[in-house]
Amino acid sequence: MARLIKVRVRRRREGKTDYKARIALLKSNFPRLVIRKSNRYITIQIVKSKEAQDLTIFGVNSKELSKLGWKFSFKNLPACYLTGLLFGKKAKEKGIKKAILDTGLIASSKESKVYAALKGVIDAGLGVPHSEKILPNEKRISGKHILKNGDIISKNFEEIKNKLKAVK
Repeated sequence: MARLIKVRVRRRREGKTDYKARIALLKSNFPRLVIRKSNRYITIQIVKSKEAQDLTIFGVNSKELSKLGWKFSFKNLPACYLTGLLFGKKAKEKGIKKAILDTGLIASSKESKVYAALKGVIDAGLGVPHSEKILPNEKRISGKHILKNGDIISKNFEEIKNKLKAVK
């Protein structure tokens, strides 16, 4: 007699997709604000799903900060916030007003890089449901908490933040 062996879905086995969370996000019918971290950059995208297919509307990579004059790491907390601010400005230009956060399989921890990027998106005027408790404080966002070069980073941060806020 043959034994039935239940095999999990391939992407779940590989640790790439949490289907329960994905279904909950898709049921909301809002575009998803997808924030992903790599070893060097932060990527933020607006993704819409239609008939089991994801369509990326547009995205921003933290590497784009170098065009604005950012001279430091593209994956630290200030860079994440500025990337979110840049993304939020571009999202408003494209007519996107609301989205729902999709962090994928990134472990959710309070005041993390993902939430720094989220704060940038929110400060730019995009509506994303969230709790104020998870967002990093201003000292961490500006880079003053960084021991080495903290003052230099915070000056460069303020310059770029003012450039982005000036753009309508």
